[in-house]
Amino acid sequence: MHCYKRFRRSASGGARLGRFSYLWLLTLLWLPLELDAQSKRPNILFILTDDQRWDALGFAGNGMIHTPEMDRLASEGTYFENAFVTTPICAASRASILTGMYERTHGYTFGQGEIKAPYIGLSYPALLKGSGYYTGFFGKFGVSYSGFDGLFDVGESYDRNGAFKDRRGYFFKTIGSDTVHLTRYTGQQAIDFIQEAPEDRPFVLSLSFSAPHAHDPAEAQYFWSPEFDSLYRDLVVPDPMLAEDSYFQAQPEYVRTGENRTRWHWRYDTPEKYQHSVKGYFRMISEVDAEIGKIRKALEEKGLADNTVIILMGDNGYFLGERQLAGKWLMYDNSLRVPLIIHDPRKRGARRVEGMALNVDIASTIFDLAGMDIPKEWQGRSLVTEVEGVSSLEERTAFVAEHLWEVDIIAPSEGLRTKDWKYFRYRNDPDHEELYHLAEDPYELTNLAGDARYREKLADMRSKFDSLAKDLESKRLD
Repeated sequence: MHCYKRFRRSASGGARLGRFSYLWLLTLLWLPLELDAQSKRPNILFILTDDQRWDALGFAGNGMIHTPEMDRLASEGTYFENAFVTTPICAASRASILTGMYERTHGYTFGQGEIKAPYIGLSYPALLKGSGYYTGFFGKFGVSYSGFDGLFDVGESYDRNGAFKDRRGYFFKTIGSDTVHLTRYTGQQAIDFIQEAPEDRPFVLSLSFSAPHAHDPAEAQYFWSPEFDSLYRDLVVPDPMLAEDSYFQAQPEYVRTGENRTRWHWRYDTPEKYQHSVKGYFRMISEVDAEIGKIRKALEEKGLADNTVIILMGDNGYFLGERQLAGKWLMYDNSLRVPLIIHDPRKRGARRVEGMALNVDIASTIFDLAGMDIPKEWQGRSLVTEVEGVSSLEERTAFVAEHLWEVDIIAPSEGLRTKDWKYFRYRNDPDHEELYHLAEDPYELTNLAGDARYREKLADMRSKFDSLAKDLESKRLD
């Protein structure tokens, strides 16, 4: 205040100069504080894998697969033991991740044209624009949208090359003069982004690997870089669970003759195919794992590792021959359950969370980490409280699972999952219902829908699903 009084004693016009100088001084004092606060906003790296089921991870108890980097993220961070997608197919699941909404609300899946403007306008990348974050995306966007280039500061959308029916489906991108596997290319894009990101802005990088998705047009299905050839060479993969014919025959006719069975013939219908395919699937995940190690090293070298939150998730589950099926799409946990890890170096790690976490939670989690207001239209919840050690997922007692794409080769289905129960039905055959007591039957072996003792439970689950589905439909924006 003494300084302010001295300015007031100045000659004519001194009062105005004094106030200006005082405000200017406050600005100089305040500006470093704001810049410091800005610099402490965390960087966020969201990694999405394609078709990685929940137990294709060493940390999940899989003693066959080699995933040291993913395991390290889980052991140092927060591991969600019960993470699910709300729709088990890449297009709709990725739209749910982008928009924080269920498929029944955003309405996007294959065969729908572009995602509709109201939903992409409420997607996390669109709303991040102007937030102060530097944003990027590399890999499989998976949602049809012609305005992709305007969603991020930098980015490239690409996937397997379907024009080739051989290894070139994965080997068509180059680094310098070398043609490399798509996983290596995606990892390098992330490293380049980290190295070139502006130092005065935090970043949000979304990284979407195409692996371990099979290259469907190719007879060999799975492709990996040569340096992974020896990995799993001596492994003999045990037969899948529920491989007996009775579990296949229990499926309705349209599942037995549908795409889940077709792809089983592509990948698993002989012991030789089964061994090749599962080892190939594991090798492709291990290659993603190796890239994660390189990316974390790049963060450390630039001094960003201590302020970068890493989120890792799979876009849907996967059948590895169970029930004599392949692919995803169905309402069993093979399709719905995925890995989810949040590694926040600023928080105490080694946490395991039992509550049900969902793909629709990703957008809210990113915004919460970024200190941004979560849009009221989003239907997920932030998982940051779980990372901080405050449990809130117990409040989620159920979620809707759905696969609404109307296509002849995959029967659309819908249902409700709670911690202890699951109910589902096929949309074009509503009389076929399945009910499982997961607390006693975690592998979904015994369908109780036809058991008179569970008539009330069946009716209750059906009613709760119908109510929640109607509510989700009422929230459509178009």
